[in-house]
Amino acid sequence: MTNVMEGIRILEVAEHTFVPAAAAILSDWGAEVIKVEHAERGDAMRGLSQVGTIGFGDGVPVLLEHSNRGKQSIGLNLADPDGLAILHRLVERSDVFLTNKLPAVLRRLHIDVDDIRAHNPDIVYVRGTGYGPEGPDADAGGYDFLGYWARAGVAAGVRPLDDELPPMPPAPAYGDSIGAMTIAGGIAAALLHRERTGQAHVVDVSLLGTGMWAMGGGIAVAQQTKEPWTQFPPGTRGTPSNPLSGMYRAADGKVIALSMLQGFHYWPDMCRRLGIDHAVDDPRFTTVELLRIHAQKAAALVADAIAAAPVRHWVDVFTGMPGQWSVVQDTVEVATDPQVLANGYLQELETADGESFTLVTTPVQFDGEPAVARRAPTFHEHGDVILTEQLGFDWDAVIDLKLRGVVA
Repeated sequence: MTNVMEGIRILEVAEHTFVPAAAAILSDWGAEVIKVEHAERGDAMRGLSQVGTIGFGDGVPVLLEHSNRGKQSIGLNLADPDGLAILHRLVERSDVFLTNKLPAVLRRLHIDVDDIRAHNPDIVYVRGTGYGPEGPDADAGGYDFLGYWARAGVAAGVRPLDDELPPMPPAPAYGDSIGAMTIAGGIAAALLHRERTGQAHVVDVSLLGTGMWAMGGGIAVAQQTKEPWTQFPPGTRGTPSNPLSGMYRAADGKVIALSMLQGFHYWPDMCRRLGIDHAVDDPRFTTVELLRIHAQKAAALVADAIAAAPVRHWVDVFTGMPGQWSVVQDTVEVATDPQVLANGYLQELETADGESFTLVTTPVQFDGEPAVARRAPTFHEHGDVILTEQLGFDWDAVIDLKLRGVVA
C-alpha cells in the first residue's frame, strides 16, 4: 500500500481510544507517531481488564492494540519542567499535536494551543473532546457511551418502543472508533491546507458532534417534523410501508436483512424465490400504492416463507438476485465472510512476545491494498531511542532523567 502519510510526524498526548485510534489510523497510513504516556502508569488503557461481559485475563490487550498500532512510546512526566522541555523538543520536529486532555489539564500542563505553538507555529493542533471546545460542558469528561451514544440521540434512536431503557452500545469503543476516523480525516485536510497555504489550523472533533453526524438524517427529519426519530412500533414486520426492507428470521434462528428500497420493483422476483408465487397477482399488492398500504400483510407472507427454511437455504436462493440483502452476522462470523477475506479487512499480528491476535484493518484503502498495521508499543518501548537518537541526549543524561522520574 502507498504510505500516503509517510514523512508526517504525529505527537500524541492522549489516552483511551477516541483520540489515540486516530493516530493509529495515521500510523497505518505511514505517519510516524510518538505516543507520550504517563511516566508511571502509561496509558490508562493498559490497565483495562474487562469490557462489557468479556474479560481479557492474561490475553492480548486487543483494545489497546486497536488504538495504538504502529506507534512509538515514551513515558514522560509533563508536570516536571524537564519532562515538558523534552515534549517541547518533540513538538519542534512534529507536524501534528494530538490530544484529548481536558482544557483545565492542558492549561495546567502548559500544552494548550499557544503553549505548543510557541515552540512550533506551523504545527496542526488537534483536540478530541467529549462535547466540544465551547459551552458549559467543555471541561467535562465524556466517554463515547455518554457523548456519542447517549447525548447525540443514538441510544434513543435505536431503543425499541416497548423497552423501558435504550440498549447499550453494540461494541466497546464504538463511537470512539467512528470518531477516530473523523479526526484522521480532519488532520489530513488540515495538513493539505497547510501544504497549499502555509496556514496551520486547530482541528476540533467531539464525540457529541460525531454522534450527531451519524444521526444526521434522523435529526434532520426530527427537526422538520418536530417528532423524535424512533424505532418502528412493536410487531412491525419489515418497515411499515415496505415488506422488502427489514429483518426476517429463518428456521434456524439466523436473520436475513432485506433492503430493497424500491419494494414493488423487486416484489415479483422475490415472491417467486420465496415460493409464494400467488402473491405476485394478489390484488392487494398489484400496484406501488397497494403494496404500500398492505405492506404488513405482504411482510407476513415474507416472514412465514423465510421462517420455513434455514439461512443456508436462503443464501443459495438469494445469491445473484437483483434485490439487495444480507445475512445478519455476529462478530465471530464476520471473520469468515468471503468479502472480508477478499478485501483484507482483518489482519493477523503478533505482540512483542510473539502472541498472535487479530485486528480490523483501517477501512480506507489506497491503490486497492489494505493498510498494513504493526503492533502497539509496550510502555516506553522507544523512550531511550527517542531521547538518544532523535533528541541527542547522551546516556548519562538519560539515566539522570530516569532517576529523577522525568522519564519512565
